[in-house]
Amino acid sequence: MLLPTPSRPLTRLLAAAVLCTCSAALAQREKPVPASTTPVQVVDLKEIIISTPKLSQSLLEAPLSATVTTGKTIEENRINTVKDAAFYAPNTFFTEFSARKLSNPKFRGVGGSPMNPGVTTYYDGVPQFNGNSSSLTLLDVEQIDFVRGPQAALFGRNTVGGLINVTSNRPSLDGWSGSLETTQGNYNLQDYRGSITGALIPDTLGFSFAGGYQSRDGYTKNTVTNSPLDDRDAWFGKTQFLWTPSKELEVRLIIAGERADDGDYGLNDLGQLRNNPRRSSRDFVGYTTRDVFMPTLQVIYHADSFDFTSTTGFVWWQTEDLTDLDYAVFPVPGGLVDPVAGNYLTRLNNEEQTTWTQEFRFSNAKDKPVILSESATLEWQAGLFLFYQDYSQSTIQTRKELTAFGGFFPVANGNFTGTSSGLRDMGAGLYLQSTLNLWEKLHLTAGVRYDYEDKEADLATSTTNVSIFGVPPPANVTTNQSLSRSFDQVTPQAAISYDITPDLITYFTFAGGFKAGGFNAGSPAGTETYAEERSWNYEFGFKGRALDNSLRYGLALFYTDWRDLQLNVANGGPATFHIANAGNASARGIEIDLNYAPTSNWSIFGSAGWTDTKFNGGARDNIGGVSTPLGGRQIPYTPDYTAALGTQVAWEVGGGYNVYARAEVQFMGSFNYDTSNSVAQDAYTIANFRLGVRNQRWFLEGFVNNAFDAEYVPIAFGFPGIAPSGYVGESGTPITFGVRSGIKF
Repeated sequence: MLLPTPSRPLTRLLAAAVLCTCSAALAQREKPVPASTTPVQVVDLKEIIISTPKLSQSLLEAPLSATVTTGKTIEENRINTVKDAAFYAPNTFFTEFSARKLSNPKFRGVGGSPMNPGVTTYYDGVPQFNGNSSSLTLLDVEQIDFVRGPQAALFGRNTVGGLINVTSNRPSLDGWSGSLETTQGNYNLQDYRGSITGALIPDTLGFSFAGGYQSRDGYTKNTVTNSPLDDRDAWFGKTQFLWTPSKELEVRLIIAGERADDGDYGLNDLGQLRNNPRRSSRDFVGYTTRDVFMPTLQVIYHADSFDFTSTTGFVWWQTEDLTDLDYAVFPVPGGLVDPVAGNYLTRLNNEEQTTWTQEFRFSNAKDKPVILSESATLEWQAGLFLFYQDYSQSTIQTRKELTAFGGFFPVANGNFTGTSSGLRDMGAGLYLQSTLNLWEKLHLTAGVRYDYEDKEADLATSTTNVSIFGVPPPANVTTNQSLSRSFDQVTPQAAISYDITPDLITYFTFAGGFKAGGFNAGSPAGTETYAEERSWNYEFGFKGRALDNSLRYGLALFYTDWRDLQLNVANGGPATFHIANAGNASARGIEIDLNYAPTSNWSIFGSAGWTDTKFNGGARDNIGGVSTPLGGRQIPYTPDYTAALGTQVAWEVGGGYNVYARAEVQFMGSFNYDTSNSVAQDAYTIANFRLGVRNQRWFLEGFVNNAFDAEYVPIAFGFPGIAPSGYVGESGTPITFGVRSGIKF
């Protein structure tokens, strides 16, 4: 068993002390600052509206647990990814590699695989059903909602843990404006971006464009070449047109895209990373690339008695990655030269997916519920969702087993294993939800959704054995399968909320969730299919505001019960996985959030969450063909707690200039890497600081992230027989710092 690294209470204590000291010192120098120029403002909780269309409601009144990251926060704090925007979302964890290809969010221990996420990311109402397109560089973003708890009654498949909704800024219909921005930092960080928006036809046709380029050297050093291993390089852009021919009709076209040319994965033996972070010895250096193209068409029509919304989404992405799967130098015994660059095992992986989605939604007219009586009103929505997706994957895994007796004679052969997979999926969903409001205090919500899916798969695997030095190879093996399955699901939801006072509500929700079943690409025989995962979630909470709306607070208690929990389990070979149903599990926990603005230019914010997950009796995994009981074990990648604390302050220095400072600390509890629960990451702390000057036209600031250079390994997986510790992993982001500046015009 590999023991986790020791905890660092001194570092965490120092981080908290620095944060509090900074907050207190800056508070003493506080002066009133005009709201038009200060980056800190008191925000009424009722003014924060969840941007997810089907959940559009003030954060105070919504009977659910959610964290909203505004565009102002994203812009002013150089937040580039969805993961970074989730800094203050409790019980939230992302598993991501340094290569930006994959992103796997987890809420309250509920997650999934890249092929079948448990928390789905939406971009302007369009779902990303694969982790390869779920995390793009944030650009021209108005708001991000992190909604925790099942949302399947409205959103259907793959929201068993919740959803993330990214909403773009609307193009301007009046005048023109723009911005330019650059960031320079250590690891040769370079970030250049700009935006422009304005009216092509005043009040009728608006246009916007935002784009940029970003690159940096890798954080992991290859000790063989003395060069960075996991560098990053990307171009990204977003174009929008907004047409409003009348006050009733609105048509919006959004076209987003990204091209990423990244280095190899920064993986190394976990034991070595614990002793020497961000180092790897690689005799073969690969790469990862990703292309994403994402056009979206939204049509909104406001009638007298109802609103109609049509959202048409098209998502195309393609990735290619080549890596040395032994993640090490593998010298051939006896001084022989390996004919493939000296490597032991390499894998070339190509994936491509096209997804089309169409949703038609009807609802009561905005801010016009149906009046049933003097004391009762009704809000409603109903819709139809259609989708089709086509996924293909091809892999070539090259293996060379060159051991020798006496350091010369080979005793094994090489082989080339190839897989080819084609997955097609189409489905439809119908939903209906209504909320009955009684006496302007009691709110009763009920909803139900029916989903149907039809899936097909063509799976092929071939092993080509080659002779080495004249040794006869084994026979080649080829398998082909054509499979089809259909799934259907009815998902209910109910909620009751009560306004104790105009500034305090309490609520209870009951909701079902599910993840679609399907097929595995390139998995071992007998593991080609997996069944649906279902869940029931119960949540009680309250939200409120006080002190003239300067204090906002909330608390939620939840319990989740899973059936046929889906797990990513190893194929039995290195670094390859498939989805399997492990059995039943449960989770319970608590979430707290707090925002306080003592003055118009000073704010304090924080959140905390605790989660306890457990596999129930009878749960089993199947790794390498060996079935292992899991009852009583914790679900992987679920920190036992998360917490964040921050403060921001600004003061006027004359001439329309404001100096501002921000400090924030995130505390991440310990978590297990896999179902064995034998190897874990200990608790760690991340501290970020920012100091700058701003006026209405320009800003200049310096920043430092992970200021105390915390060493941690956020992602690792089993690699028996090759890695000395039995695991390989990737070190977390080191201390980074730099200067950022920008102008507006």
